[in-house]
Amino acid sequence: MAKDKADGGIVETIKTVFWALVIAGVFRTLFFQPFWIPSESMKDTLLIGDFLFVNKMAYGYSKYSCPFAMCPISGRIFASEPKRGDVVVFRHPVNNTDFIKRVIGLPGDKIQMKDSVLYINGVAAPQEPDGVFEEIYEAQGPMRNLPRCENGAVGAGGICTKSRFIETLPEGQKHSILNIDPDGFGDNTEVFTVPVGSYFFMGDNRDNSQDSRYAQAAGGVGFVPAEYLIGRADRIMFSSAGSRMLYFWTWRSDRYFKAVE
Repeated sequence: MAKDKADGGIVETIKTVFWALVIAGVFRTLFFQPFWIPSESMKDTLLIGDFLFVNKMAYGYSKYSCPFAMCPISGRIFASEPKRGDVVVFRHPVNNTDFIKRVIGLPGDKIQMKDSVLYINGVAAPQEPDGVFEEIYEAQGPMRNLPRCENGAVGAGGICTKSRFIETLPEGQKHSILNIDPDGFGDNTEVFTVPVGSYFFMGDNRDNSQDSRYAQAAGGVGFVPAEYLIGRADRIMFSSAGSRMLYFWTWRSDRYFKAVE
């Protein structure tokens, strides 16, 4: 009798674990997608090693965020419009990899960079100095990337700095941006007119981001059609500064559950 109860308990435990995994899998497939930050293009909003869940329901489903085979081959269903300032994960229209950037231009907008200042429809987005972003010059994350520094070659273990500004978008949203080179390649551009049904993305680390300022043929993002959007990044769940997640001494406890702004 005792053995039968023990066997029954094991079976029930296995069932519970099985259904928990099924529910978690369905929840992930339908609503959220995990995403690790691999590069420094969104510093200091997002750091290498930040782990977040992407809200796949934010803009409706597309062929790149759709669960199973429920969605059309092209276009979106139940779509709502991304807002300027949203931080979004999307599929690169050419190389099929996932990127994360900030929405800067909406369909029909005219976007330009002049002397490191963003212009939207001919109006400058105000920038307010906000001190300096500091980090140690060392290999970061599993890809072992070395940061770019405004203060030049500081050497291993030195303090790498970037000027930080608070940029205000036309709708009033404020976010942090970094500047490394006051006359970088992407700091003075042509006027980009965003096509209907597409979006213009930029990284917050303005001089270290391959984004919509750069043509797809040159390795950039270019304009991103709505169907390539996967979802909105709302909150950092976990963060590790080490090359492996299990290196607990590198965990950044101050970033747990931090809102993405």
